[in-house]
Amino acid sequence: MADEHSNGCSEESCAGCAHAGSCESKKEDFRVPANKYSQIKKVIGVISGKGGVGKSLVTASLARMMREKGYTVGILDADITGPSIPKMYGVHETAKGSDEGMFPCIAKDETRIMSVNLLLEDEDTPVIWRGPVIAGVVTQFWTDVMWGDIDYLFVDMPPGTGDVPLTVFQSLPVDGVVIVTSPQDLVQMIVKKAYNMAKQMNIPVLGVVENYSYVKCPDCGKEIKVFGESHIDEIAAELNMPVLGKMPIDMKIAEAVDAEKFYEAENPYLQDIEL
Repeated sequence: MADEHSNGCSEESCAGCAHAGSCESKKEDFRVPANKYSQIKKVIGVISGKGGVGKSLVTASLARMMREKGYTVGILDADITGPSIPKMYGVHETAKGSDEGMFPCIAKDETRIMSVNLLLEDEDTPVIWRGPVIAGVVTQFWTDVMWGDIDYLFVDMPPGTGDVPLTVFQSLPVDGVVIVTSPQDLVQMIVKKAYNMAKQMNIPVLGVVENYSYVKCPDCGKEIKVFGESHIDEIAAELNMPVLGKMPIDMKIAEAVDAEKFYEAENPYLQDIEL
């Protein structure tokens, strides 16, 4: 009898099952509760299969897009060894806390940010930690930070499919992920790795953003494919996911990053995205 309940059970069938408490087929829930002063409606992860594709830029662009639409947003910078979000927004203060937890730092456009760089005495100090320690810090950014009322929390994850993405997918109630890539032949395999990891963790893939798609000639307006022809439409069709946008190399956006004024940046290439 017990064997009948340990195979092929669905979440719905488990709900009213007398064996639900002892059934081996029931999946273990590793999610941890958010801080009691956090009320977060949606958690969106931003991932990439490899580094150097502008993942943090896309994360910040998505946050800016939703902020411009009137939503309250936050960015959890889970790229512990390579944090860049605070500098993009010109945030260099040290995060403060109380007995109840830590407060996120607030950018000039009211984006709430938490990053390891906001906890270091010197932001140039390298973070030389092993994987489990890094994963623990990311979890603390969820459990110990008092995010307040937030419509969208974007999680900027490090590249690859290692400890941190695994921790985020298991510990946080991620509503979906956005994959970031660039137009190179190698990318097809990399996108599939990121996509397959999300699927194996039962996380919905909201779509893919191609960064560095082209650069527009300032004189004639011609689009120059610096990194070769794009194949993202074919890859997205094969994986049955939408292409959310194709971002060129845009000098105005680059200047906003360099000036640490991303809170003023406008990204017209992602405006039609619904998350």
